[in-house]
Amino acid sequence: MTTRASAAEGRRAAVLGSPIAHSLSPVLHRAAYAELGLDGWSYDRFEVAEAGLPAFLEGLGRDGDGRAWAGLSLTMPLKRAVIPLLDKITDTAASVEAVNTVVFDADGRRTGDNTDIPGMLAALRERGVTTVGSAAVLGAGATASSALAALARVCTGPVTAYVRSAARAAEMRGWGERLGVDVRTADWTAAADAFAAPLVIATTPAGATDELAPLVPGSPGTLFDVLYEPWPTPLATAWSAAGGPVVGGLDLLVHQAVLQVEQMTGRTPAPLAAMREAGERALRAR
Repeated sequence: MTTRASAAEGRRAAVLGSPIAHSLSPVLHRAAYAELGLDGWSYDRFEVAEAGLPAFLEGLGRDGDGRAWAGLSLTMPLKRAVIPLLDKITDTAASVEAVNTVVFDADGRRTGDNTDIPGMLAALRERGVTTVGSAAVLGAGATASSALAALARVCTGPVTAYVRSAARAAEMRGWGERLGVDVRTADWTAAADAFAAPLVIATTPAGATDELAPLVPGSPGTLFDVLYEPWPTPLATAWSAAGGPVVGGLDLLVHQAVLQVEQMTGRTPAPLAAMREAGERALRAR
């Protein structure tokens, strides 16, 4: 076990983004702090848009109790905007030009990382998915690039991305070249063809795949739907009914948060079960 800070010291952490009110990150991180006995630690949420990020970072300092900042979680639209404001970023973050985790060193230097990618891999591994011969990605947004980075580590063959425009198709092929993934693209009108793949990762906003739910075949492969609210999605429900394994957005959220807690606190392992239970409880209460 490594220790970045003792429980007695107390540190601050938070999630930033816009909109941010819906974020489950405070629930997950606070559950971890309670399980680890970090009584002096706090984790908050702040509504911060891209234009306000530089001023927010510059304004960080010790609070009235003398507690320093341990780290930040970042959601949209800040994952790329933060990069010029950091002292360094990890290779993982650089590979997709997206940072969702900032850790502050003792001297205040800011290091950016991306725990979405290893979080995806951990969520898949938990369901027994370690290698597939091919895969499909639904969508082409920021999460899709992280999905490709994860697939670079588990997929030995081609990945087909189903997108809505030629520009998005070119973007996904570009990410494939950068990440060393054989990316092929197809129009969204053929998205149901994705269901023949042994692994399908849906990275689209809520409602985008609802029309595909009736088209799920019998005995499908594994679905990784990155949404966690509303849950289950119609696609996830249909997939489970057809007998296919489903990895959900809460799985991703918890696994990436586990890595954030470990980096910010120095405590390993972070309490995965307690964090997942807290997340499930919070979603049921909504």
